[in-house]
Amino acid sequence: MSALKEKLPPIGTLGPFIALLIACIFFASQTDRFLTGENLSLILQQVMVVGVIAIGQTLIVLTAGIDLSCGMVMALGGIVMTKLAVEMGLPVPLAILAGIAVTALFGLVNGLLVTRLKLPPFIVTLGTLNIAFAITQLYSNSQTVTDLPPTLTWLGNTFQIGGTEVGYGSVLMVLLYLATWFYLRETSAGRHIYAVGNNPEATRLTGIATERVLLGVYVLAGVLYGVASLLAVSRVGVGDPNAGQTEHLDAITAVVLGGTSLFGGRGMILGTLVGAIVVGVLRNGLTLMGVQSVYQVLITGILVILAVAIDQLSRKGGR
Repeated sequence: MSALKEKLPPIGTLGPFIALLIACIFFASQTDRFLTGENLSLILQQVMVVGVIAIGQTLIVLTAGIDLSCGMVMALGGIVMTKLAVEMGLPVPLAILAGIAVTALFGLVNGLLVTRLKLPPFIVTLGTLNIAFAITQLYSNSQTVTDLPPTLTWLGNTFQIGGTEVGYGSVLMVLLYLATWFYLRETSAGRHIYAVGNNPEATRLTGIATERVLLGVYVLAGVLYGVASLLAVSRVGVGDPNAGQTEHLDAITAVVLGGTSLFGGRGMILGTLVGAIVVGVLRNGLTLMGVQSVYQVLITGILVILAVAIDQLSRKGGR
């Protein structure tokens, strides 16, 4: 019996997939519209922005950190892209690169404050959240940027597969998850991220530059927030200075529901994708059932607490 138990995947790995399966079965039994190709594609389009932000959040949480600034940094990147393209007439590729450079710069600042000044990631990113919000409002004059060039919103377009409209942005999100999965699983740099999260001191003593690993993680997360900026702009068709105010909470929710430990060193990036989809499925299914949005928030909060509790219990059981 014990040998069989050792061969089975840990509950933290299976949990997100089981939760997704249960949610899909439940909502499919409640409404005929849930399992249609159109609705499933809509769910992916609704979660693609948070899903990409959650990739960066997962990398940081794997190092036992957290990033509260991700949503507002994403919003700033979107405003930079749209204003440069619309008001300054910059070519769209350069405008996109400039927006990603700004989000990567915020990642660099977060990383330097965490690694060089040894400040807690929670405090650092809480501060940069407010800084990014203020810069976004000042730079945009709190005005939405409209009349975007079509190439800037191209990822919001769709193509057909078997009669179902699939968003280009959804495809990009899935490809980013697969690339990150390969990076974490098959490269030494990816394995170093897990090592730093498990035991940074022991990792340092083996000759791995832990500060460089941490700094790289925060910068990479910043780049991913820039990609999320582009997806957000593509989805809504405008540069919105008020975007990103809840995305950090949604991203953390996806990471936790996906089975990544908030204590660092444990987690699977594809679990985060499932966690983001679980949140999207819950909100979509409850909306189709006519349930008020406040109950959607309530259920999501309960699931987060349960996921963290399971993680804590599994850690205690492993000691």
